[in-house]
Amino acid sequence: MKMSVILGVGHMLLGVTLSLANFVHLGKFQDISLQFVPQLIFMLSLFGYLIFLILYKWSITLRSEMAPSILLLFINMMMFDYQPEHKFLYRGQKAVQIFLVVMAVLMVPVLLLAKPLLIYRTRMKARHQVFGNNDQHGTDTGFSSQHQKYEMVVSIGDVFVNQAIHTIEYCLGCISNTASYLRLWALSLAHAELSEVLWRMVLQVGLKLSSGVGPLVLVLQFAAFAVLTVTILLIMEGLSAFLHALRLHWVEFQNKFYEGSGYKFTPLSFDSM
Repeated sequence: MKMSVILGVGHMLLGVTLSLANFVHLGKFQDISLQFVPQLIFMLSLFGYLIFLILYKWSITLRSEMAPSILLLFINMMMFDYQPEHKFLYRGQKAVQIFLVVMAVLMVPVLLLAKPLLIYRTRMKARHQVFGNNDQHGTDTGFSSQHQKYEMVVSIGDVFVNQAIHTIEYCLGCISNTASYLRLWALSLAHAELSEVLWRMVLQVGLKLSSGVGPLVLVLQFAAFAVLTVTILLIMEGLSAFLHALRLHWVEFQNKFYEGSGYKFTPLSFDSM
């Protein structure tokens, strides 16, 4: 279970890093500081720290009755619930966790407001420059100024709504996407249980026979065991793992950098040529 969380967070961090390559390629350098850096800090402060707790607990030697639960530690960290009877892994853990949660919370308004406010400021500056030039030349801007002002208000409202949706989707998606990688853990459990069932109910029964027909029965049961192993464990389980991995790539990984924006697809038409 912990290994699937480590793989999932690492996979999503790779997706966030790929968004940096998109910003550099498209020349959106402002989005690096307004979107990429806050997203990276948010994920590392919470789920990067979760990986650190897992690896740190693996690397130290603790008796089972003294080892705190990583899940409870993370829940208490998010709830700011620190009781005297709670156990910690290292000194100063409470201060570090409070700092990380506060940093993650502060990144939410940055993601929500920084980019729309910058766009609003840029458009207001451009609007004042256009209207200032029109006033200097004595141009009548009565209807056109009202129309441009209405368009600006509508477009800025769309920017705020779009950024709010993106921020909520990212923050909540970090939690749901991390939990979604637990399907890897579930697949490993299902594979282990199916292997155990085939061993106990098919092949092990033939190994216990000691009569004269025992070898013949063992050969037949081994053939059945081989067929069931190939069909169930290799084909069905392999297809199931492929579908789950494909879903993790498509939803949890690609939504960190893939936008789907670009040129609209136009099919070949001889009439329009």
